[in-house]
Amino acid sequence: MANNGGYSVGGSFGGAFGGGGMGGGNSGGGNGPEVSLGGAPAAAGGDIRDVTTQSFRDDVLEASRERPVLVDFWAPWCGPCRQLTPALEKAVTEARGAVVLAKMNIDEHPEIAGQLGIQSIPAVIAFKNGQPVDGFMGAQSESQVKAFIERIAGPVGPSESETYLAEAETARAAGDIGRAAQLFGAALSMEPDNTTAMGGLAQCYVAADALDKARQILEQVPEEKRADPAIAAAQAAIELAEQAAALGDLAELEARIENDPGDHQARFDLAVALAARDKQAAVDHLIEIVRRDREWNEDGARKQLLQFFEAWGPKEPATGYGRRKLSSVLFR
Repeated sequence: MANNGGYSVGGSFGGAFGGGGMGGGNSGGGNGPEVSLGGAPAAAGGDIRDVTTQSFRDDVLEASRERPVLVDFWAPWCGPCRQLTPALEKAVTEARGAVVLAKMNIDEHPEIAGQLGIQSIPAVIAFKNGQPVDGFMGAQSESQVKAFIERIAGPVGPSESETYLAEAETARAAGDIGRAAQLFGAALSMEPDNTTAMGGLAQCYVAADALDKARQILEQVPEEKRADPAIAAAQAAIELAEQAAALGDLAELEARIENDPGDHQARFDLAVALAARDKQAAVDHLIEIVRRDREWNEDGARKQLLQFFEAWGPKEPATGYGRRKLSSVLFR
């Protein structure tokens, strides 16, 4: 079990938690007294519950014979505990009953932590069939907690919000922007800070030519999450739409290219204007500029292609098409 820092409460993790105690420490760091694990019945039901020394046998040991129980040892003064709690509770909720989370305040109930020899908090110990089987110490990311739960309980499948997001992406790829927006919105109502949902909904507004609403969505993104790929893609899509809106009549650009195939600026502007209408044609125009004059406008055509790829996302067929065409020109 990894120790990622936290706060020392003494002891060491090891031994067997059967008829006696587990390990040789207590919250004070020595060999604590043996603890009676019988007592009061389990606390209120649900997948997340508080547990006491008296309810430990029923709420943890006996309950773990039906499904795994994660015991979260924490204290009110522990900063990393407060950091771990949202990720831990979210992962347990999204496991949809695969595991139970039992939260034990070691300030009020230090005996169990002492018998388990917990060295630092937060500490999470998983019980199955009445026995401790795995655990970790210190704050963990949401993905790490989810991986831990799947290691204990097996694959739990996508959460409801993840299902909404997958369906939303499928709808958006099929051009059903209205349904995609509804699904992204549903995911966002469940997880208001979900950057994939935020970015996807903003992209739907861009596709509907509602740039003001797209900007409003991105304005709600916390500063530390603005580099998220979904948010960066939505921002790039807004910028492309703004550029296209400023270009005006496409027929004029097409006429300029027909009269002078070397008019790179007209070809560049036409590519930007086509980015939301005919992605493959947009790619072809920029590739033609790179083929004719790689250095034009300080490598501007290649850079614009990269912005296309960011705005469209890796799953968009035109992104793969553009990357292949660009590689064939650059490395011929």
